[in-house]
Amino acid sequence: MALSFEGRVVLVTGAGAGLGREYALTFAERGASVVVNDLGGDIKGGGKSSAAADKVVEEIRAKGGKAVANYDSVEAGEKLVQTALDAFGRIDVVVNNAGILRDRSFGMISDTDWDLIHRVHLRGSFLVTRAAWGHMKKQKFGRIIMISSAAGIYGNYGQANYSAAKLGLLGLANTLAIEGRKYNIHCNTIAPVAGSRLTETVMAQDLAASLKPEYVAPLVLWLSHDQCQENGGLFETGAGWIGKLRWERTQGHVLRTKNEGITVEAVRDQWDKICDFSDSNTPANLHESLLSIINALQQVDSEDGVVANHTASAVPDFTAAVGQKLPAASFTYDHMRTILYALGVGMSTKDPDHLSFLYEGHPDFSCFPTYGVILSFSSLMGSLPGLGLDLTKVLHGEQYLELYKPLQTSGTVTSEATVADILDKGTGAVIVLDIHTYCDNELLCFNQSTIFVVGAGGFGGKRNSDKVKNTVSPPQRPPDAVVTESTSVDQAALYRLSGDFNPLHIDPSFAAMAGLKSPILHGLCSFGFAARQVLKHFANNDPSRFKAIKVRFSKMMIPGQSLTTEMWKEGNRIHFSSKVLETGVVVLSGAYVDLHEGSDASPENLTQGHLQSELVFAEIGRRIKEHGSELVKKVKAVFSWEITKNGKNAAEWTIDLKNGSGSLHQGPYSGKADVTITVSDEDFMEVVKGTLRPQQAFFSGKLKVRGNIMLSQKLEVILKDYAKL
Repeated sequence: MALSFEGRVVLVTGAGAGLGREYALTFAERGASVVVNDLGGDIKGGGKSSAAADKVVEEIRAKGGKAVANYDSVEAGEKLVQTALDAFGRIDVVVNNAGILRDRSFGMISDTDWDLIHRVHLRGSFLVTRAAWGHMKKQKFGRIIMISSAAGIYGNYGQANYSAAKLGLLGLANTLAIEGRKYNIHCNTIAPVAGSRLTETVMAQDLAASLKPEYVAPLVLWLSHDQCQENGGLFETGAGWIGKLRWERTQGHVLRTKNEGITVEAVRDQWDKICDFSDSNTPANLHESLLSIINALQQVDSEDGVVANHTASAVPDFTAAVGQKLPAASFTYDHMRTILYALGVGMSTKDPDHLSFLYEGHPDFSCFPTYGVILSFSSLMGSLPGLGLDLTKVLHGEQYLELYKPLQTSGTVTSEATVADILDKGTGAVIVLDIHTYCDNELLCFNQSTIFVVGAGGFGGKRNSDKVKNTVSPPQRPPDAVVTESTSVDQAALYRLSGDFNPLHIDPSFAAMAGLKSPILHGLCSFGFAARQVLKHFANNDPSRFKAIKVRFSKMMIPGQSLTTEMWKEGNRIHFSSKVLETGVVVLSGAYVDLHEGSDASPENLTQGHLQSELVFAEIGRRIKEHGSELVKKVKAVFSWEITKNGKNAAEWTIDLKNGSGSLHQGPYSGKADVTITVSDEDFMEVVKGTLRPQQAFFSGKLKVRGNIMLSQKLEVILKDYAKL
């Protein structure tokens, strides 16, 4: 599907010629309204003319596009952005392309040569972006492109002023990427190689002619599109080639011991190790950059004063750690804690089935089974013996929980954890922890946590272990049940009260240091959400039916997003996979719940969660959320859907593309729908997949329509691209 910029307003500085002109023309061809800025001076920053910008505007308008000219210097950033606001009412994309050259060898650079280059490239980009920043924050959308240069990245003879300014743009972009994340403002940097008047002084004429600006523009457009989630990236591009750059750093070497200083001779003697890239790493943010310093301090300040260097030859003795036990840990809880946990994993009094987990006075008041992970959590608070690892680098990889008896709503338990195995995955180490939890010497539950330690691999260990409870792929057929539930924006704040106080889940600043745009939801919170969905649909919410659960934490999700869980029943095992509705990213994979024998939920009592069509309506909801205003303008109708299963009404949906910015909700329309469509779940899917034509379904009686039948043809705008549904 072609990418469109309809409704977007783009400001391109220095757009009167070369790359800037190409960016402006291409944005306009894709439907954007473009502000073409160009001072009209020469490559050294002298002179002024409106001709260059006017010519590009004329080109755009001649092709049916929308554009206005601006002739101000980029140092008048407010005026440039105001031109966009006056002409088009908003500003969505800023491409900081304007630039000049004053090439001199370093000893010949004058103050004017230095200052003017920085005023145009760096200060100008700052002023234009600052003027647009507030508008982007308010509308919760913005894309900023900094046009840097290979000279800024690598340096180039005779361009010290230009190189310094161009690398300054990268530093500015990196910080804007961090500060803009929570407002959906992304900032990226590109270093293009293309023929233009600025390359004439550093590139052969025949080479410049073959490096066309149109080979660069597509990257700029992609980084500016709302579908692109790239943020804080640096790219080189030219001649149809695109490459992403990142920092690379050696493991380095610690040169001092406790209570001792460091000498220049020590630096000299260890220089080869300091500069050894054979085991390099690639820090992606300030937090990762500082980890090496923090590790060095921890090593130097260790009680024995022994310094363990971060080189391939200094890997901790993992073999000695396997089989070691952590100190036993006790945990006391009451009914208030189990209720708090139930709320943390999404239970609500809106669902009558949840009351037995939320109200201590309920005749069937119970502790939800996955609270078993909380019971063992305290045993993980200590350090892992014999490893000497920085636990700030650990990620929760997988979790297995098995109950040997239903959990009580209060009590005191004791957990004993053992390092079952350690695996070498190359880029990291996987630590397998087995945790047995007892109540009065009776085994209550078993947890197995696999923990991935970033950067700790490469020690020559085995890659797999027969001690690990493996994940299992789901069957290759449509799911038997699908459920979508929204998490609250406060979900992580609530779940953390059950015991996981990692600031990554609540502190935006801490999350930003970790390279995240916002705090993330606990993996074990989504784990609890999915377990609830399985227990409700296949075990009548009976906690005594629960036997075990296994998941792999594949990706992360943000509080406030919706979780869609697909489930497949095979005997007493329910396979499931959970993904974020808004992004399609799978967060729980290879997962299953094992149930004890019992009375399953009756297939006759189907709800919408058991319907394949729910996946389609979930995608329709996402499309309306993204493009609702545009769809309302095209359709102007309310559609009511009656989905049947086995001849019985199984679900109702309303697609409102008539009011406001559009909406989708479960249930009938409160007013009078323009069109009401009745179709079975199976036939609906055949229509959506394109294997059954709507007209054929209508005339064969498989699809019934009441109301204005002609309006139903407009549904194509939300049902097209069925493969993505």
